[in-house]
Amino acid sequence: MKPHRGRAAAAPAAAALLLVTLVALVTTACGRAAQSGRQPNGGTATPRTGGFTIGLLLPANQADRWERFDRPLIESRVRELCPACTVRYSPSGPDAAAQQRQLRALLTSGIDVLVLGSVDSRAARPTVRGAAAAGVPVVAYDQLAKGPLSGYVSYNGEEIGRLQATALLRALGPNGSRPRIVMLNGSPTDPNAADLKKGALSVLKGRVEIAKQYEVLNWDPQNAYADMTAAIADLGPDRIDGVYAANDGLASGAIAALRSASVHPLPPITGQDADLAAVQRIVTGEQFMTVYKPFTPEAHAAAEMAVALGRGESVEDIATGTVDNGSRQDIPSVVLQPIALTAETIDTVIRSGKYTTDQICTPDIRSACEEAGLLG
Repeated sequence: MKPHRGRAAAAPAAAALLLVTLVALVTTACGRAAQSGRQPNGGTATPRTGGFTIGLLLPANQADRWERFDRPLIESRVRELCPACTVRYSPSGPDAAAQQRQLRALLTSGIDVLVLGSVDSRAARPTVRGAAAAGVPVVAYDQLAKGPLSGYVSYNGEEIGRLQATALLRALGPNGSRPRIVMLNGSPTDPNAADLKKGALSVLKGRVEIAKQYEVLNWDPQNAYADMTAAIADLGPDRIDGVYAANDGLASGAIAALRSASVHPLPPITGQDADLAAVQRIVTGEQFMTVYKPFTPEAHAAAEMAVALGRGESVEDIATGTVDNGSRQDIPSVVLQPIALTAETIDTVIRSGKYTTDQICTPDIRSACEEAGLLG
């Protein structure tokens, strides 16, 4: 397909505007850095003992976790470590351009450290570079952004994919012929999606037939619904043995499409994030599994890195290893291990305090909760 001429002509102009904006940001912020003693690498000439400002930018997309869990956990941990510090929070939608605008606004507001949950890892590179050049260290949160990062905190994406695929094979059971599955992978703009897919394929390869495979843009459940609808039309409603859905949002889109096609019973479907709706679907049998990533250790590690960097201290004692994002090879990192949840282990989210029994066992699914042993 030939590119649209108007868009092609607009691209250089947009890039030039972004470059000019970043230069201005760097110049302004470098002036503040010089006044405060910050060095270009994000350290300080003299460790800071008072308060400072941490910028927090998380994607306000379809995942319900960011506002409910990550933000308050990060903010509370920062208050514990640095009562005089301020967290300046800014949500952004799933659009990379909107997040770029929010990033620029945070930089011009005078933040000292940035915790970034990027929407598009590649699109975040120019602003990460601009922040680092201005002496504002960046901690990538949950997604490994491009650019000269000072820290990274997330869960092991390949292990998540392996847990999902292993659970799916178990649900499919012994089969004389290779079962046919549909893969709904994560957004191509998210490097975590590639890790999930790699981990899943390491388990599934040679053991299933991947009849249809989609990279679901922006992790959008509506896009997942459209992709699953197309798969059903091509394969037939009775010729899908299982669905690999990379997260719970995609699982919800797949289930809605299967319901619309009157598929019954539903094939086993995977997920990730342990969203409340997904946990309820597991209790009722609509979704086979999800992957639980306890948010507290991830949020606390990010807060601890941000406070250390704001004070001009090393994060080496916080990091458990290093990662390479193509811009820097030795980024201090905390990469955590996820937990697979099925109906047999769903009480894990109750015992850990993520949800209460009352939150899960609403009146409409109370009988299912009794059968699952969640009500005593």
